[in-house]
Amino acid sequence: MRIRVKEFPPLFRDRREAGRLLAQRLAAWTDHPDLLVLALPRGGVPIAYEVARALHAPLDIVLVRKLGVPGHTELAMGAIAEGGVRVLNHVVIRELDIPEEIIDHVAREEQRILEQRRRLYRGDRPPPTVEGARVILIDDGLATGMTMMAAIEAVRRGGPAGIMVATPVAAPESVAEIEPLVDEVVALATPEMLYAIGMWYSDFTPTSDAEVCSLLAEALRGYTPAPCSDRALEHGGENAP
Repeated sequence: MRIRVKEFPPLFRDRREAGRLLAQRLAAWTDHPDLLVLALPRGGVPIAYEVARALHAPLDIVLVRKLGVPGHTELAMGAIAEGGVRVLNHVVIRELDIPEEIIDHVAREEQRILEQRRRLYRGDRPPPTVEGARVILIDDGLATGMTMMAAIEAVRRGGPAGIMVATPVAAPESVAEIEPLVDEVVALATPEMLYAIGMWYSDFTPTSDAEVCSLLAEALRGYTPAPCSDRALEHGGENAP
């Protein structure tokens, strides 16, 4: 649906409610034998948990990090994902004349944080097998869409049978950029003026590392994750919450 500026916000009480509403839109996939729900941590995990539970599907994560412009970290000049994936926002890089060495420096730092998160959330558990799966990628919102694009590329390299992106709220321009990359994009709302994703939630409290680990452990039924602590990471990024 398209939301007029005067009608916002919020649309969702919190991420868990947004996940339940999103699951209703995806109900046709319930009990699909090859379905795999993958969340972008951290904020995408509570939403994906509700979707996976409603659809009776396994839940896991795909690790991504935004490459923020130095001094303006909310502005994405690209993103990285596990498996050596890097996607760049060439428009931002060109307009701001960002040199390659700066991009490489930021990418190295974000890769370090990505590895921390991998150890924290997975421990010794391997990444999910996506070959032949129908994958639903979920985040709590799409602003620039850069981290989702990186996640899509990371999943595509695994040979899935199909990829769908699902989110409660998304910028229309991001949906338009992502649609050609996947089979389908499902967004509950595509407001003309997104402003900030958090504006569309009554409660947009940052998702903690402990919550991510708890939800994954519950979904994985018996898997014991690496010990989690809210102080385990030095700082967040686009995917924190």
